[in-house]
Amino acid sequence: MVEHRKQEQSSLHARDNETAQRESQPEGSQVASTQGYRKKVQDRTTKPPLWHTKEFYVYYFIFVTVVPYMFKTAHDASSESNPNYERFKDLLEDGWFGYKVDNSDEQYANFRNNLPILATVICIYLPLSHLFQKIFVPVTPLKSPLQPLYRTYFFLAFSAAYLYFMYGNSILKIGAIVTTNYAIAKLGGSARWMPAITWIFNIAILFLNENYQGYTFASLHESLAWLDENFGLNARWDVNFNFTMLRLVSFNLDYHWSLRQPREGVSKEERDKGPTTDKERVSIPAFAEDYNFTYYLAFTLYAPLYVAGPIMTFNDFISQLRYPKDISIKTKAMWVGRLIFSLLTMEFVMHYMHMVAISKRQAWDNDPILQICMIGLFNLILIWLKLMIIWRLFRLWALLDNIEAPENMIRCVINNYSALGFWRSWHKSYNLWILRYIYIPLGGSQYALYNIWVVFTFVAVWHDINLKLLAWGWLISLFILPEVIASKVFSKEKWGNWPYYRHLCAMGAVFNTLLMMIANLVGFCIGVDGVKHMLYDLFSTPQGYTTIFGCLCAIFVGVQIMFEVREEEKRRGIFLNC
Repeated sequence: MVEHRKQEQSSLHARDNETAQRESQPEGSQVASTQGYRKKVQDRTTKPPLWHTKEFYVYYFIFVTVVPYMFKTAHDASSESNPNYERFKDLLEDGWFGYKVDNSDEQYANFRNNLPILATVICIYLPLSHLFQKIFVPVTPLKSPLQPLYRTYFFLAFSAAYLYFMYGNSILKIGAIVTTNYAIAKLGGSARWMPAITWIFNIAILFLNENYQGYTFASLHESLAWLDENFGLNARWDVNFNFTMLRLVSFNLDYHWSLRQPREGVSKEERDKGPTTDKERVSIPAFAEDYNFTYYLAFTLYAPLYVAGPIMTFNDFISQLRYPKDISIKTKAMWVGRLIFSLLTMEFVMHYMHMVAISKRQAWDNDPILQICMIGLFNLILIWLKLMIIWRLFRLWALLDNIEAPENMIRCVINNYSALGFWRSWHKSYNLWILRYIYIPLGGSQYALYNIWVVFTFVAVWHDINLKLLAWGWLISLFILPEVIASKVFSKEKWGNWPYYRHLCAMGAVFNTLLMMIANLVGFCIGVDGVKHMLYDLFSTPQGYTTIFGCLCAIFVGVQIMFEVREEEKRRGIFLNC
């Protein structure tokens, strides 16, 4: 798995760390909405390395023995010799070198099958964008509100063509919703009711989109039925609109907060210098003139990030147009290489093991319990890998366009032992959005035990409106509580000098890891029935008890290595806070 801690990219990680820790909003709104919110200070003290101790040599032996065996076990579950093979083989397709490939994940299959078309669009977009910049955009920063952001005109023109190609006449529905949201912002302004109406409107749109599956023109009036004939490349425009909804909320709240703490209140010297950190790009308002309909549409419909993100705030987007980032060729080349490596890794896994097909058919009858566990684990890994690839491609498209969005996956899914840390590293741009627009306005960590229920209920509804994901959201909220409570009871300040404190933390982390796996298996993999079947087999047979003991030992070893990886990062000045 690809890890995001390459030391030669320390400057890039410094920016990532700044972004990962930004839990602030404009000062004028912070007083009103957070009421004494205090950000937790990250522990940056380090300990002597343990890499060459006898204890860790034992861990290395276990690691190099267990990990290959895990891959073999997962492969055995999907091999032709497995008695359940007949139940899922019809979901497999012919792959490379005579092997079968599991392309049954609908989301990734759609991405994989349309990758040539997407690559063609990107190859058309980038030369045109850079040519437009060279001809019309000044090289120096645009420090005055009187200097127009010419790039937004190109963004808007290309996005209109791109969205029409993608969704056909449904672009009119998108336009109607986006325009209504803008009207709410401008009519509400700094009024206290504006944020509430923004949330009500956008959450209502999520429910209406789900209920009517994107609507039809004929349902509005029979004379409009002819408009339904052209639905573009993807008839379900509403599926991707969830990401647009986040940008709509971002614009409205950034605009609302800017009226309470206007940029014009910043000294001219500070204004001319421009933002120096990613945090400032998010928290410092744009000029009042920048909150206009053209820039709003350019941000909301920005082609590289429209379909799947990563999510940017309006302030950050405008800031990068007025004060462009210096993104080196080396950095861009590195992310191209990472994307290619991730794509090849995914192809290998899809050919080597058929976890998605097995899960779809629940084809694990009479399989050894360890194989069932590996089916669940590798399903989680595949979900992480596919989302990372999709997000990384669109982020790279924007990066090559000199717009830097947050990197969504900064750790491998199995390199996590903390529920809170996991959500900081998984879909990071969404996590930052949640922090800025929900978590901190609700009081942040001061009321964490209460507002996490609101946060994860919204996260579940935003992903998809169904009972399984609501159960997932509430399980996550419930499973976070033990970590929050244990971190207060067994804090480092009280217990840090105890010789076995690290092992105590590792045992807690093992428990945490199991809870996170169960919640995510329910929400995104094998569902409630699959998890119940797996847990029954684990705790009802001697083989199950042996398996769970082995799994606990293996996770304990993995957690100890994760601890040391994070210590090593801190020794090198990398603070990811996850």
